[in-house]
Amino acid sequence: MIKLWQPGVGNGSRMEKEAAVMKQAEWKEAVIYQVYPPSFKDGNGDGLGDLQGILSKLDYLAKLGVGIIWLGPVYQSPFADNGYDISDYKAIHTPYGTMEDLEKLIRELHKRNMKLMMDLVVNHTSDEHPWFVQARQSKGNPYRNYYIWKPPGPDGKEPNNWGSFTGESAWELDERTGEYYLRLFDRKQPDLNWEHAPLREEIYEIIRFWLSKGIDGFRLDAINMISKHPDFPDAPENARHPRGQDYFKNGPRIHEFLQEMYEKAFSLKPGLITVGETPTITMEQALQYTDPARKELSMALLMDMSAIGKDRMDPWRAVPWDTPALKKCISAWYEGVFQTGWYAVYLSNHDHPRLIPEWFGEGEERETAAKLIATLLHTIPGTPIVYQGEELGLTNARYPSIEDYRDYGTISYYRKQIQAGVPAEEALERVHQRSRDGARAPMRWEKGKLGGFTTGIPWIPMNDKDTEIDAESEMERPDSVFHYYRRLIELRKQEPVMVYGDFKLMMPEHEQLMVYTRTYGKNTWLVMLNFNRQQTSFRTELAEHSHCELKLLFGNRTGWREQASNQLGVADQESVPPQVRLADGCLQGSLKAYEAAVYRLV
Repeated sequence: MIKLWQPGVGNGSRMEKEAAVMKQAEWKEAVIYQVYPPSFKDGNGDGLGDLQGILSKLDYLAKLGVGIIWLGPVYQSPFADNGYDISDYKAIHTPYGTMEDLEKLIRELHKRNMKLMMDLVVNHTSDEHPWFVQARQSKGNPYRNYYIWKPPGPDGKEPNNWGSFTGESAWELDERTGEYYLRLFDRKQPDLNWEHAPLREEIYEIIRFWLSKGIDGFRLDAINMISKHPDFPDAPENARHPRGQDYFKNGPRIHEFLQEMYEKAFSLKPGLITVGETPTITMEQALQYTDPARKELSMALLMDMSAIGKDRMDPWRAVPWDTPALKKCISAWYEGVFQTGWYAVYLSNHDHPRLIPEWFGEGEERETAAKLIATLLHTIPGTPIVYQGEELGLTNARYPSIEDYRDYGTISYYRKQIQAGVPAEEALERVHQRSRDGARAPMRWEKGKLGGFTTGIPWIPMNDKDTEIDAESEMERPDSVFHYYRRLIELRKQEPVMVYGDFKLMMPEHEQLMVYTRTYGKNTWLVMLNFNRQQTSFRTELAEHSHCELKLLFGNRTGWREQASNQLGVADQESVPPQVRLADGCLQGSLKAYEAAVYRLV
């Protein structure tokens, strides 16, 4: 862990020092790396990533320096939703490998001082899970109450007007019993009934099973949806959020359920990492989920950043990137949560398109934009999550045909657009911008058509636009995106200001620039980011630091000097770009397209 209050870092009172030490945690200081199993590395040539493939790349992850591996679901599954539809919580999906492979992965990660955080999906199961197979046999079956069933509404149709995340009704009719079951996601993913105590006990026993295997934490999928409004009312047409979300997110018993889960399962392993996927929450709710005194979750996912560029009422409609909205989001979470609770930050994952080239860095500016994104991710408050390939600057796949896509929601949306008369080219362009398959193209480990991902036929096509980007080449080149990430991750282990520093935003309304300070003790960093594809000028007051000078630490256009000892160095004072200067309490100058620069105020 970081040694707080090091000589030269800053001084404080005894009370301040004690408070700082009490707030320390390894999961705050680490960087999380998300492995999406089907697309990471294929170890047996069948075209699907697997556990043996992951095992073969652990030294790569250790070289990058990440501390926690978030492993997507590897449980037995029919794979209707790439493993988020679980049919057996205590077995490994056969194409991924064996339980012995998973146990070896845990051991090998621990040898390299890394931790394993597994994805856990307990809002729903697969409809092929034995519980649901039994539940749909009859209304009197003992497992019926493990799921949410309702008779048809007064009109003989769905019980209410809630919609699923696939764009269809949230209710599916079961012909055998004549009742509907709730499914907020795919029709093959029925929602569990957390009101039923025996179901909750089953879940806690599953968690204890995995703790006995030695895992270090859980990323809890859709966890704030496990408590629904008990009356299941219709959502009004002018609802704040679409599809009835106000009634199935952050429900009346959510905190009771989480506290019970903590008491009966999470608390059994001190230091367990629990990260909640909690979409559509207020800062007050985020604090409730993550305040250590409440004993619920370690962190919540700050999901608002990944929503920028997406229409709130229509997730398939892309809207322009909004830098002021990004700043507002980051500031709100810092002010509302950071001092007491905690959160993890990310910009893309398996459910969201990569930012390049949809919003930034098309063509020759790809690397510069990738480093800009890295600088933001690692210098704002919160624990960073790097999605596989982000450290290489991989781009969003834009497949030439709908036949190349695999995601059910994507294909369903495209077909509906065609049926509605939307031209095929226009419908496919919308898919390119918003489909989650864009970020699921396989990793490229080396040069070649298949990029070293597999010797077989990939389960989803390779991204043909990324043929010049691969891990082997990136590791060989000192100024690559990979090494930029590696240095940021290493610097986070050395500099408390990156983890625990106060955050202060400057020029909040500026349309292109994001400028802020991080302060820990007497150590203050100034971070300057330009999200514009053109050079952008600025002028702002910096009166409280009028006596300071700028010392460049690093930037995506200025390089990053390494000392002979191979420890991280800083850029020389003389290398401060002349277009940025601090004089008489005024910071002014300009930043080049997609430029990022980080200074220490001395």
